[in-house]
Amino acid sequence: MIRKSLLLLSVSILLLSYSCKKKEHTNPPPNNNNTANDQHISVFTQHNNNNRSGLNSQETKLTTANVNAGSFKKLFALTVDDQVYAQPLLYGNLTIANGEHNVVFIATVNNTVYAYDGDTGTPYWSKNFTAPGMRAPKNTDMTGACGGNYSDFSGNIGIVGTPVIDSASQTIYFVARSTDGSNYVQYLHAVNVVNGAEQAGSPVKITATHAGNGDGSVNNVVSFDPQRNNQRPALLLLNGVVYIGFSSHCDWGPYHGWLLGYNAKTLAQQIVYNDTPNGYDGGIWESGMGPAADAQGNLYVVVGNGSVGVNGDPTSPVNRGESALKLTPNGPTLKVSSYYTPYNYQDLENYDLDYGCMGAMLVPNSNYYFTGCKDGNIYVVNKDNMGGYTAGSDQIQQIITLGSSSNNHCQPAYYKGSTKEFVYVWPENDALHAFPFDRTSNTFNISNEILSTVSGPTGESGAVLSVSSNGNKDGTGIVWAAYASSGDANQSTRPGILRAFDANDITKELWNNTQTPGDAGGNFAKFSSPTVANGHVYLPTFSNQVLVYGLKQ
Repeated sequence: MIRKSLLLLSVSILLLSYSCKKKEHTNPPPNNNNTANDQHISVFTQHNNNNRSGLNSQETKLTTANVNAGSFKKLFALTVDDQVYAQPLLYGNLTIANGEHNVVFIATVNNTVYAYDGDTGTPYWSKNFTAPGMRAPKNTDMTGACGGNYSDFSGNIGIVGTPVIDSASQTIYFVARSTDGSNYVQYLHAVNVVNGAEQAGSPVKITATHAGNGDGSVNNVVSFDPQRNNQRPALLLLNGVVYIGFSSHCDWGPYHGWLLGYNAKTLAQQIVYNDTPNGYDGGIWESGMGPAADAQGNLYVVVGNGSVGVNGDPTSPVNRGESALKLTPNGPTLKVSSYYTPYNYQDLENYDLDYGCMGAMLVPNSNYYFTGCKDGNIYVVNKDNMGGYTAGSDQIQQIITLGSSSNNHCQPAYYKGSTKEFVYVWPENDALHAFPFDRTSNTFNISNEILSTVSGPTGESGAVLSVSSNGNKDGTGIVWAAYASSGDANQSTRPGILRAFDANDITKELWNNTQTPGDAGGNFAKFSSPTVANGHVYLPTFSNQVLVYGLKQ
């Protein structure tokens, strides 16, 4: 009896051992970097919020004292199948894989979406969303762009605009593009964040028409062109509507700027807005930033090259190229509630100095709207009374003039500390600027601006910025800047660098990823900001990776 019991016990142990080994083989143990994390902050949209401020003010781990070469490093890399133009998004404490995890979502230009554990690097799911029988479009498919030498992209042009996540329905929305070499399609996808499955009604093919006699119209109807229209800006989720913006590929016409709105639940198209229906161009691209929005449900965008007004009247709300716009939902379209067009818009148009190169950022807890232009100027406007158009002068809150080569292909960011409040910009061929915001005058105090002395981006692509802090607690504000470490990243792929600065004094560089061997890596991901949350920095690259940085263990 004893021998029989011992035999049964031995068999049980062998079976348990085999079972554990089999489970370990099919579900590899997670990377042991930062497996325990008491932070669960989410980043559901480009630049953290609909203000597009780029600020995570709930970061409790990273400080100006511990972000340095001795304490901060690259922890691991998340491998993907192509370049990453979309900013990585984070879902904190998502119930997935029999537990609650901080999950990072990455989209590539090969139309693939990945869900990784943001703390350990464990993969949860990945799926390709190219239309059946097709492939992702390539830069060489844009045969008329840049005279047939289109190199703003170096290969695939699949998912480009940053997705948006609806936490209530646990859905991630994005646009995937496909072609068979002759036909081009763009689809809006609504996908379950837990398993990558399409939600009901997804995907929906993107089509649109608008009344008008503008460029490319047929019988006074302008139609959306899925080949020429570039889904460059990030998506916006606002009051149950997913908004999608479009620009062009190297001004390859005929094209127009579009904003399309889809019901987040049914994916039915609700909004069609064309910013130049009786004209031409008018792309909405914003260096990859998404439309901003306020609590009242208004949208804010900046429009690049294109027609201004109609019939010689530059104040007409129809055809609003070269402008900053406030748009209010109005039935099946958007109404121009307020706008600003620089008095010298025709010069901007003639010399390709279009207004819409820097995205729209709403200064938090204010009525002010901050954006910039290729002419080297930054424009501050009252979002509710933006200034319109006045011949010979600009009737706006403030103009900040930088250098003529500071073309503002960049993304600004915001921070409020215990005593100081800044907006940061780092254009190409210029320094990192910290502009103090004065709430008495509602202007930026340029006489007290702070300039970094660190060498910055050159060519025609500036830095993309994000900020982290623990509220306004001193010693926690950090400005994170990613840019090409050498060369012109506008039309070529260049090595990248990530730097960290004290947000209260950007003359103090805290760390950069070239200080320690093994920390650097990856080509610069143009117009894709680093995502900072839960003690980690997620740096997208054009080297088929997202690099993850954090504190040493």
